[in-house]
Amino acid sequence: MSAPLLSTDPAADAIRRAALRRMRTVAVSLLLFAAVVYLLTLDGEGVWGFVNAGAEASMVGAIADWFAVTALFRHPMGLPVPHTALIPKRKAELGRGLEEFVGENFLQEEIIRERVINVGIAQRVADWLAVPANADRVVTEGSEIAARVLGKVREEHIEALVTEALVPRFREEPIAPLLGGLLTEALHDDLHHGLVELMLEEMHGWLLANPETVREVLGERAPWWSPDRLNEFVIDRAHIEMVRWVADIRATPDHRARKALDSMLNRLAGDLLNDAATQERTERLKERVLEHPAVLNTAVSLWKALRKALLGSLKDPEGAVRLRLLAEIEHGSARLRTDAALRERLDRHAADAAVFAVERYGAELTAVITNTIEKWDGKEAASRIELHVGRDLQFIRINGTIVGGLVGVLIHAVAVTLH
Repeated sequence: MSAPLLSTDPAADAIRRAALRRMRTVAVSLLLFAAVVYLLTLDGEGVWGFVNAGAEASMVGAIADWFAVTALFRHPMGLPVPHTALIPKRKAELGRGLEEFVGENFLQEEIIRERVINVGIAQRVADWLAVPANADRVVTEGSEIAARVLGKVREEHIEALVTEALVPRFREEPIAPLLGGLLTEALHDDLHHGLVELMLEEMHGWLLANPETVREVLGERAPWWSPDRLNEFVIDRAHIEMVRWVADIRATPDHRARKALDSMLNRLAGDLLNDAATQERTERLKERVLEHPAVLNTAVSLWKALRKALLGSLKDPEGAVRLRLLAEIEHGSARLRTDAALRERLDRHAADAAVFAVERYGAELTAVITNTIEKWDGKEAASRIELHVGRDLQFIRINGTIVGGLVGVLIHAVAVTLH
């Protein structure tokens, strides 16, 4: 079933229709003028004979061209003359012809590549982004889009991502070699020392701030038969020594405890990489962690916190994310304007992308022409096409009238000469 054609711009159609009506009026007026002149100069001699011959030929040319133009869109005067109403009858062939024409003459690699490079996309983008209002517009609209996308991601989406994608993938991937490699690299670069310093600092501060807790813990381990005063003395002394020991470790970079910790971590890294028993225990621990409800709850909580922070920064005109985006856009624009090699490279990439898109999807793009025209109603398609190009086609009728008249005068002149 044919699909109707809907006007997307009634105002523009009204302008086209008025222009078509004016040009038709001009063409018809010339035809009527030629007819009147022909009738008034019948049986004329001398100059009037030339005028009569020209008027006669003008009418013939005008009527012939009117027939030719009209035959494209409908049957002239409603008569089913063969090879008329071409567009309604042959719209499928017209669609295929247009598809082949566009594919062969426009969607060619050399044409697309040359056009994209000549456009200078990188330079135009750089110049456009150099205007502060445009850069701010990009950040504003990008922030709005990002905020909407973030708002569409609900908690159940994160839960599904964790349970259906991440957790199964983590189960499949052995974690012991990964942890062993990370630990080896961290030890090689002394990255663990910062964590050790943090732990020692926190431990030292806790011991100083919580002597009563230390006394309670140590007191629970004291022998029941030992005198209380002796226990208190030993516990206090132990607390003091613990504080001194931790402080000594903090102050001594090459302390034996530090070296012992390094040795232990190196052994653990080696076992994670090479020891089957350690690897098996690590995999069991991984399974226990993945099965724990806290994993899912932590992932959802982290997402909620991240989304809240991002949304707040995106919506805040002075937010860190927006300001950073704006700074990066300004920096990129300035570099594009001054770096010709970068512009050339980006233009080549744009050309490559356009060529790839055409090679991959060009046939589907041109097929839209055929598929769309095949769905059109024939008569309405002819009417719409005539509305767009009919005004220019009226010049054929006008030219036919004028040229026909000149040819008629020329033929009459030759006839007079021969006689």
